[in-house]
Amino acid sequence: MATRTDAPTRREQILKEAARLFAERGFHGVGVDEIGAAVGISGPGLYRHFAGKDAMLAELLVGISGQLLTGGKRCVADVDGSPGRVLDALIQGHIDFALDDRSLITLHDRELDRLRDSDRKLVRQLQRQYVEIWVDVVRKVYPDLAENAARVAVHAVFGLLNSTPHLSRRDALPSRAAMSDLLHRLARGAFAAAVAPAAG
Repeated sequence: MATRTDAPTRREQILKEAARLFAERGFHGVGVDEIGAAVGISGPGLYRHFAGKDAMLAELLVGISGQLLTGGKRCVADVDGSPGRVLDALIQGHIDFALDDRSLITLHDRELDRLRDSDRKLVRQLQRQYVEIWVDVVRKVYPDLAENAARVAVHAVFGLLNSTPHLSRRDALPSRAAMSDLLHRLARGAFAAAVAPAAG
């Protein structure tokens, strides 16, 4: 969801490599020295930036939850036009995250419980706020959809979009543009299906 074009800071480089390594081999399967080597500094040198691996994990998972929430608020505030356009912007923003930050999705699925209670609660709080932004917009697009049903549909769409790390190797998938278009159509189709009458 980021639009920055400037070079990443050393701290951002460390977090990116930590996320990749944690996702590939698990939190306990990666040492500080390996993270340092991936960014060209000594393991002990990492402690100038982070207190330890736990701090890296917390910043990664709290950080991405905060970024998604900020992006969702920006869509609502900045997108001109119908609620449908806002929903499309929300979907596209989440697709960009799902395609560009696959390691963070894997990390969240596997390692969230390793966070200390306060950080885990903060992640959940940020996620709930993000969900409610979507629920509000979805109900404006589909006014016949009850609030609880809209919330279920939003979570289902997140599950769909966040499945990208489990699909296949990145090089075995369609092009990024084709994947983005497919995921967008599937998400919209899921919301439309939530309001369709049951067959039979």
